[in-house]
Amino acid sequence: MMYRILKKHPELRPYEADIKLRMERYSRKKKQLLQSCGSLKEFANAHKYYGFHRLPEGWVYREWAPAADRLYLTGDFNGWNWTATPMTRIDRGGWELFLPGDTLQKGSRVMTIVEKDGNLTQHIPLYARRATQDWKTQSWCCEVWEDEPYPWTDAEFSGDEPPYIYEVHIGMSSEEEKISTYREFADNILPHIAELGYNTVQLMAVMEHPYYGSFGYQVSNFYAPTSRFGYPEELKYLVNKAHGMGLRVFLDVVHSHAVGNTLEGINLFDGTDYQFFHQGEEGNHPAWGTKLFDYDKPEVLHFLLSNLKYWLEEYHFDGFRFDGVTSMLYHNHGLGESFSNLGMYFSMNTDVEAVTYLQLANELIREVSPHAVTVAEDMSGMPGMCEKIRDGGIGFDYRLGMGLPDLWIKLIKEQRDEDWNLGAIWYELTNRNAPTIAYVESHDQALVGDKTVMFRLADAAMYTEMRKDCHTPVIDRAMALHKLIRLLTLGAGGNGYLAFMGNEFGHPEWIDFPRPGNGNSFKYCKRQWSLLYNDELKYQYLYNFDFDMIHTAAYYRILEEDYPELKWIHEDDKIIAFERGGLVFVFNFSPDRDYRDYAIPVSRGEDHEILFTSDDYRYGGAGRIRRETVSAFVPGMKGNYLKLYLPARTCMILKPKSK
Repeated sequence: MMYRILKKHPELRPYEADIKLRMERYSRKKKQLLQSCGSLKEFANAHKYYGFHRLPEGWVYREWAPAADRLYLTGDFNGWNWTATPMTRIDRGGWELFLPGDTLQKGSRVMTIVEKDGNLTQHIPLYARRATQDWKTQSWCCEVWEDEPYPWTDAEFSGDEPPYIYEVHIGMSSEEEKISTYREFADNILPHIAELGYNTVQLMAVMEHPYYGSFGYQVSNFYAPTSRFGYPEELKYLVNKAHGMGLRVFLDVVHSHAVGNTLEGINLFDGTDYQFFHQGEEGNHPAWGTKLFDYDKPEVLHFLLSNLKYWLEEYHFDGFRFDGVTSMLYHNHGLGESFSNLGMYFSMNTDVEAVTYLQLANELIREVSPHAVTVAEDMSGMPGMCEKIRDGGIGFDYRLGMGLPDLWIKLIKEQRDEDWNLGAIWYELTNRNAPTIAYVESHDQALVGDKTVMFRLADAAMYTEMRKDCHTPVIDRAMALHKLIRLLTLGAGGNGYLAFMGNEFGHPEWIDFPRPGNGNSFKYCKRQWSLLYNDELKYQYLYNFDFDMIHTAAYYRILEEDYPELKWIHEDDKIIAFERGGLVFVFNFSPDRDYRDYAIPVSRGEDHEILFTSDDYRYGGAGRIRRETVSAFVPGMKGNYLKLYLPARTCMILKPKSK
């Protein structure tokens, strides 16, 4: 049979054998996993068997540690005697312990002791639902935790619109110099997101991780929401409240690698380096210093697939952004690769076992939650990433447009904006082979050592020249380009849109996590919301622009049209115009040239009205563009044209009167 991906993308036909192999491996692995059950949803129940579970007569605790010689449970229940409470070996590499009555309580502190070749090591249980850290000693411990029924009120919630994603780090979401909590975020920041018009919240750093400054990307405890932000019930409160506001909630899920730590991680849990990971150097990420999963082992797939089901069912997440997909897909993790030809996707470098895992993960997610959305952080552009599995694809809904932030930051750093090549920019924005989440800047650019777009454009002037009564060329340029870049990226760059918390209003400075190098200070690990609410400062202008941009795009459903249609581009004039969703987008990137009666071709021969222009006073503009009706009929010219006044460094959106 010829898979649909080959009909849709005939350029892949030379690799038909590779697509066939992809699907054969997927079918074989699925058949292997489902030998004793009927579906992936039934298979992915490891968390319902392993870990701690309360019974009418006590507690049962189970672990999977096939190579261990002995396992013990220790904790405050037995005076922390490491070997006083042995576990019993059961089938398939498992271990079991029954503790009667109230030997354990919810919140009891425990650790697992593993004996291998005469050595004893302590570990947090693999399926721990809560792990806590003592900030003074940096030591970690597991708290026995059994998830209890939560009074969810979101049964009627579902969201199917293209995602406008607001990416957040809960811990730094307060202006106070501290770690903020799930509940504080839900009560204080969710209303801000909903007001802005975003329909999706993407939570970073929720899966427990030992190093706070890792942004949550070195996970230690896959079933535990981080205790730094509060209790599990408080995370459920956040998700439930978001749903009540019409907001979907995505989880940043990290199945691409795991932290190498042993006490607070899953590494060496049974005394071997190959329980979850590839053996030897193959199991070590050369750039990240982390451990790499062996996706061919059914037990590893049991752990990871069950993890996805757990977050969907227990916490009602609406989807996942899969971190590090490029690293998963290739044996060299995509490091230094240009992916300049199709053969690079179908070579010995491709980790076909990881491809199979991602297919199984996407299938499982839809079985558990049909409306769930998955986003792949893949910069390689793997063919079929967002094609249906049955058609020969991997099954994601979107990929992250990782090249776009790189494009903008490279242009800002290396060229004057008057030298920008609009054709090259348009190519980068629209050259996509899959539904894409577009964004201007990543959270990494907000970290100390780098700069956000606004901070790089304005730099030190942000400290002294952001008052509304102050007008300087540096800030005027920075604010103008901040607006143009955002609207162009949203309008042309993808099928969804993402912004990182605070960057929508040009948040100054950087994020610096508490660490020994800064005296463990939280001074820069926060968001300065007060700048937004200060009526004397220009941050309000950028917020207003983002507010109207998102609301306009969502109202007119522009992202439901796959691609924009380029109507005009002129390198010398620095003008670019396109249509999408029935709206007309026009940009003047010239730093110093205003144009009167500039003719822009349009599809509809009718009157148009200006919906939105960056030159409005509300956005810090000069108010030069009048909101008047513009006729598409120009005497003496064939076709339909709008004659527009286009001041330097401004943009606008127009709509036909009939729309």
